[in-house]
Amino acid sequence: MPHLKRARKRGTDLGYVLHRNGERILDIKKGFAAACDRAGLKDVTPHTLKHTAATWLMQRGTGLWEAAGFLAMSEKMLREVYGHHSPDFQKEAAANIGSKPKRA
Repeated sequence: MPHLKRARKRGTDLGYVLHRNGERILDIKKGFAAACDRAGLKDVTPHTLKHTAATWLMQRGTGLWEAAGFLAMSEKMLREVYGHHSPDFQKEAAANIGSKPKRA
């Protein structure tokens, strides 16, 4: 949405993101439900898909800034909610717990 608002301020009319032959679609529930049925998905919402995307991006080591921008959420939210899925999560702590302390 922020990208669309900036585009409109610049005078660029991108049209409706969700449309049928240029006519605005007000409610995606029926179409989303039909897509889930065709895909064999049960109890799935658009939020479920966003949650899955965030998890997969973190698991693949995508940078916080890039992933947060793609998902339209803050880096703080992404780090706090999905950060534990990162392959680097607690990597330093795991390496350090078994090592000898450095002498001063």
